[in-house]
Amino acid sequence: MMYIKDQVKKLTPYKPGKTVDEVKKELGLSEIIKLASNENPFGCSEKVGQELTAHAMNYAIYPDGGGSVLRQALTEFYQLPGEQFILGNGSDEIIQIISRAMLDSSKNTVMAAPTFPQYKHNAVIEGAKVIEVPLIDGRHDLNKMASAVDQDTAVVWVCSPNNPTGVSISDQDLKHFIEQIPDHVVIVLDEAYFEYVTAADYYDALELIRKYPNLIVTRTFSKAYGLAGFRVGYGIAQPSLIQALEPVREPFNTNALAQLAAAAAIKDQSFIQHCREQNRNGIEKFERFCTEHNLGFFPTQGNFILVHFNKDANVMFEALMRKGIIARSGHALGYPESLRITIGTEEQVNKTLKAIEEIISQ
Repeated sequence: MMYIKDQVKKLTPYKPGKTVDEVKKELGLSEIIKLASNENPFGCSEKVGQELTAHAMNYAIYPDGGGSVLRQALTEFYQLPGEQFILGNGSDEIIQIISRAMLDSSKNTVMAAPTFPQYKHNAVIEGAKVIEVPLIDGRHDLNKMASAVDQDTAVVWVCSPNNPTGVSISDQDLKHFIEQIPDHVVIVLDEAYFEYVTAADYYDALELIRKYPNLIVTRTFSKAYGLAGFRVGYGIAQPSLIQALEPVREPFNTNALAQLAAAAAIKDQSFIQHCREQNRNGIEKFERFCTEHNLGFFPTQGNFILVHFNKDANVMFEALMRKGIIARSGHALGYPESLRITIGTEEQVNKTLKAIEEIISQ
């Protein structure tokens, strides 16, 4: 029999939800609103299509292994040297690279619970001990996370805004936390939803990177930039940390089309501003609705909201799906009586709230 690591045998592979076409066919519906994966309902910047159309390429040639076009775009946008970036096939791959480079059976890693599951998934594959610290009201318990760090800790994961709760961390709280973490421990600050944040007390990640050599920030083009289909993300850190990670990165890991698309997308910040404003309007409408109908929720800074229905999440999930709306059941997210719902367009938000009202009034 073939050898498979014991820890891998215990893992469950990622199971994507049903596609829009599958749900249409199964339920006989002509229209489906997908609000399950936190994709941008407004798509992506028009500049992306223009850039891809304008640049014909030879698809038989490998992509630029150093991602020079995208790296230059990031350099110009952030006003940081190119050696402070590492590119990935989505920020998921940056998480995988960090885990592969820094975790093994002699190390442990600290994270919140529940949070983005790929931190734990990759740590388990590498054989590291996983230390999970429960959230408090959807927030990281940073003091307990800091207390959990010991001489064997290699990586601490911080997700802000947190997935699945959407709660962000304040400047004061994050700085206090980082000051408690020893220099030998790498702090990963996952900011997949950074572009949606409007909180006045949010920190400046670039300022923190300049001060702390053991900090790496991960961001993605899959959410606000609307490029989930291209799979491209990146990490930002001081050059010494990036250089330590680069040997683990697969060659040619970001494809040629993704590099062009992302380089074009980051130059259109007016599109991002529009998405941020529309997203905040949708969140406020959801929060008013939840308050009026006595439904619990966490104050979110992402492009989604976790709504507590006080009943089996799968029941609510099925009921919404039969009305043509696909949300994300909280069973897989650590909240079995809640749904995580992506904030859609104004029309999609209105239809979703109408459907929820019909369901809970029955």
